[in-house]
Amino acid sequence: MKEWLKVCAWIACSIYATIPSFWFLIHPRVEYWRSRSRSPYRVLLPAWIGMWIVVWALTFRWRHIALYSIGWSWVPAVLLFAAGFWVYSQSGKGFSAKQLGGMPEVMAGHPEQRLVTTGIRARVRHPVYLAHLCEMAAWSIGTGLVVCYGLTAFAMITGTIMIGMEERELRNRFGAEYAAYMKEVPAVIPRLSRVQKG
Repeated sequence: MKEWLKVCAWIACSIYATIPSFWFLIHPRVEYWRSRSRSPYRVLLPAWIGMWIVVWALTFRWRHIALYSIGWSWVPAVLLFAAGFWVYSQSGKGFSAKQLGGMPEVMAGHPEQRLVTTGIRARVRHPVYLAHLCEMAAWSIGTGLVVCYGLTAFAMITGTIMIGMEERELRNRFGAEYAAYMKEVPAVIPRLSRVQKG
């Protein structure tokens, strides 16, 4: 396998693996961030980039170690990449870029405080996290790199904790409406059939 492909996989999985940690900076202290007069992203984005650097430093020595190297492993990987990109595209429908970036969560009085439960969100509550998982799994399966599998496992563990924190914040923000939504729609593994409203 070409070395540049291994490096791309390692870099991509390192960034994806830090996404839950980025949100750990937000959800437990959401009221603090909302109380700031300036955008919290002036602090949060550099902190997130710092996380990438730490992960790259910690995983650098394992970036070339592969469990296997077989060409056909890219067949399921390509399917997962395609599924991830499709889920990303569906996630943006009815959802603004500011909502995707978490602005309503950290900016007090943000005008886009609305719960979206249509489109892909009628089948899965957190489609963006599902798309991230598809992309990490694709890199892991395609390359067979130990570091990618390890980072994917790390992201799944921290992501599970982070989703719990996010759901508490969403219940606080949207109350009974979000609690009912949680009962009807799964968090990350999508439901294939539509809910029959009656």
